[in-house]
Amino acid sequence: MTAGVRPGAVAVAGAGAGAGAGDAGTTAVEQGWDRFFRRGPYALLGTAVLLAVATGPVLMTRDEGAAAGVLVAAALAQEVWWGRTGAGRPGPAPAGRLHYVVRLLLAFALTWLNPFFAVYAVLGYFDAARLLPRRAARLGEIATAVTMAGSQSGGLPPATAENWIAFGALFALNSSLVLVFGRLAAREKDSARAQAAAITALELANTRLEQALAENAGLHAQLLLQAREAGVADERRRLAAEIHDTIAQGLAGIITQLQAAADSAGPEAARAHTERAARLARESLGEARRSVHDLAPGPLELGTLPQVLAGITDAWAGATAVAATFTVTGRPEPLHREVEATLLRIAQEALANAGRHARAGRVGVTLSYMGDEVTLDVRDDGCGFDPLARSGRGPAGEARAGGFGLVGMRSRAERIAGTVDIESEPGGGTAVCARVPLVRHG
Repeated sequence: MTAGVRPGAVAVAGAGAGAGAGDAGTTAVEQGWDRFFRRGPYALLGTAVLLAVATGPVLMTRDEGAAAGVLVAAALAQEVWWGRTGAGRPGPAPAGRLHYVVRLLLAFALTWLNPFFAVYAVLGYFDAARLLPRRAARLGEIATAVTMAGSQSGGLPPATAENWIAFGALFALNSSLVLVFGRLAAREKDSARAQAAAITALELANTRLEQALAENAGLHAQLLLQAREAGVADERRRLAAEIHDTIAQGLAGIITQLQAAADSAGPEAARAHTERAARLARESLGEARRSVHDLAPGPLELGTLPQVLAGITDAWAGATAVAATFTVTGRPEPLHREVEATLLRIAQEALANAGRHARAGRVGVTLSYMGDEVTLDVRDDGCGFDPLARSGRGPAGEARAGGFGLVGMRSRAERIAGTVDIESEPGGGTAVCARVPLVRHG
């Protein structure tokens, strides 16, 4: 016995391959219920007729048998009509309600004549939820329970008090089972609906995830392209700065020495300038090779940063005949190769600028170790300049032509998260201050 059972009420579905298997199983169940609702009424009615014929001489009179025959013909005609006109209609409809009520009355009358016609009346349990609205379905199931209890208690109407007691108990049992199974069926239907909604939401989430993955793949490719372009641009800037700091400065020094040699009065002075030009050419060639291989500047392999800065300061003073001093403050310690190379190149560029443009009488170079940063100050008392006009950038930050040395110093510092500040004014000298993080060696 069952109640409130509707084809397709139970659905099991999953994701991926499980979803396909669940859909196939659900389809098979729905097809089975469809066959039952199309052929089951004829099979149950035929079975009930056979049982009634077999028990007719005992349970029915001749007149009751004739009346049962008429009712069976009417039930058969009703089933044929419904099979042709309304079996495929989805959900409760007026025709379905009419069919249910007519069959319920025919089954009740047949069971009154012979209890074995309850075999046909049991269809009321299966069709109630399918053909009737939700509230009416419970009434239809309880009415079917009356027919079934009458059949189970010995037939309708109960003949004795014992039969009435049995009828009441069986009706209570059937009604309770109807309500219990109906509630379970409703919960199962709600669960199936929730599962279907969850599967729909999961499919939507999977679709969105696939779209997001596709977008991420596109963004990843774009980021790779941008990173490659940024790497190329950064390497170009690095090489440009290296060329400016090594080859360009070396060539400028060579030209100066060769001009001095050409202007010299005696061969000894000319030879000295020539030898100095050759030394500068060899040093520039070595630095150019190191820049190509991204190696540390040559002097840093022979001494510490303070020693190298002191050496280039003295060499610059000897080459320019300008008084220059080098000072160290704080506690010196080994720095990361890139930090030392950056500070060295900035000092070289600042001294080269002072020699070419400042017309200074005195220059001071100070290297300061201050906790978590290192600063390099190069100050002169020369003619000064307008930093905005010579910094390589206009008032709004647009690039200007020329001034690569100042831009190069800033670019070098920015590569290691540092800064370069230029303080100068016409006639007031110049101060270059580079600040970089103190990153220790190793």
